[in-house]
Amino acid sequence: MKERIKRIIFIVLCIFLQVFFTVTIFTLFSEYFGLVEFLLRFISALIVLTIIKNSNKLSSNISWIILIMLSPIFGTILFIMVTDNLYHNKMLRTFIKKSDEIKDYLIQDDKVLKEIGKRDTHVYGQMKYISTSGFPVYNNDGVKYYKLGEEAFPVMKEELEKAKKFIFMEYFIIAEGKMWDEILEILKRKVKEGVEVRVIYDDFGCITTLDNGYDKYLESMGIKCICFNKLNPVLSIFANNRDHRKILVIDGNVAFSGGINIADEYINHKVRFGIWKDNAIMVKGEATWNFTIMFLNVWNIYRNEDSDYNKYKPSHKNNKKEDGFVIPYASNPLQKESLGEDVYLNIVNQANKYLYIFTPYLIINSDMISSLVLASKRGVDVKIITPGIPDKKIVNMLTKSYYEILIKNGIEIYEYTPGFIHSKVFVCDDAIATVGTINLDYRSIDLNFECGVYLFEAKEIMEVKKDAIETIGESHLVTLEEAKSNFFKKIGQAFLRLFAPLM
Repeated sequence: MKERIKRIIFIVLCIFLQVFFTVTIFTLFSEYFGLVEFLLRFISALIVLTIIKNSNKLSSNISWIILIMLSPIFGTILFIMVTDNLYHNKMLRTFIKKSDEIKDYLIQDDKVLKEIGKRDTHVYGQMKYISTSGFPVYNNDGVKYYKLGEEAFPVMKEELEKAKKFIFMEYFIIAEGKMWDEILEILKRKVKEGVEVRVIYDDFGCITTLDNGYDKYLESMGIKCICFNKLNPVLSIFANNRDHRKILVIDGNVAFSGGINIADEYINHKVRFGIWKDNAIMVKGEATWNFTIMFLNVWNIYRNEDSDYNKYKPSHKNNKKEDGFVIPYASNPLQKESLGEDVYLNIVNQANKYLYIFTPYLIINSDMISSLVLASKRGVDVKIITPGIPDKKIVNMLTKSYYEILIKNGIEIYEYTPGFIHSKVFVCDDAIATVGTINLDYRSIDLNFECGVYLFEAKEIMEVKKDAIETIGESHLVTLEEAKSNFFKKIGQAFLRLFAPLM
């Protein structure tokens, strides 16, 4: 643990010093060379005008505009660093290339889409949008929702034990402890049996849970491993874009996703913030292919070793079809549209009777606020469940800053009294649900690599609804009086909301 803390301090210090020296040098040049100052201010003005002209999310970009206007030198330098990394980083360029290549592997069966169109034209539009974004919709071969991590964990182990060909794991957090130890024992046995095992973990997500070089430790056991976007003491703003996905694929026949990482608090073996309320979703059959491709897309950015992804695609021709449809989908900061947010917005806009939402963080832009308010005003029963015991107090303060405007417009906010809600779930009208990794905040929507599972007319949607109703029953309904803040708290919340998109 000491080594991990030292690494964090060293990285933070290096980044701070590099930013400090860069800004200081430009400031000194500006003081002695008027032309430099003029050029920086001119560039900052051009940047602000460009943001305004090209932005399709002005509420997200307003933070940049204000920062650049308040501090042209610092704001301009930071903006250039971030955008230069986002569009010129070698890994991201490779990701774009690989994303184009995988389109040949993700082919939509038009018969499935036509069948949806006959049932619901509005949902057809939503599912066609996800499909044209690169993620086909499938007939449901089997979906199972787990309302708690400790319910999903035994099933995950059971399916891992069945592995004959390959196991792919991609997680934001892997932490040493009971959950990972038990999974690791299975992985080591499977490697000896000849099963190909690959693991991806996010370096930032695991900075306090795994030692530096843990990927090499796994490699020594025969487990192929990649540490995603490894943190570097030399300034790299791309460190801000993390792999927040949770994916487990076994033989291409079954996949798991949802909110749970591989750490003991997610199965309530370790208590941090009361009961850790999270979920998982298991997908079987054809739809598993989307998750397989998601994983291989990231894997081959780092190790270009798979010339044909089809070798990981089993036949599902004889699978018994169940009710409904399923789409595993992914979002990333390079998409022209924010697919994760668009899926949420379309669900809100299509809701007719009710909409229940689980989210650990409620940090939303004007588009989401307007959609939620309009849904409520047209008679939709909108309920949002947030943590009763937060994991981050400042973020929770920011979450609560949205309570008043939502409650005033008829939206009910519930705080989960027993502990911390980490689930990211929407369920609507007994017909639609999405379960995944995408939080209702700027980081998940704009910065991270994320994934989710969209369901339509699958019977398991009723299990999601049942979980929501039971959770609401355990939660505290926030009143308007409780949601109101005093003058100083409002100022603090306004400041946090202003710069939330940069966090």
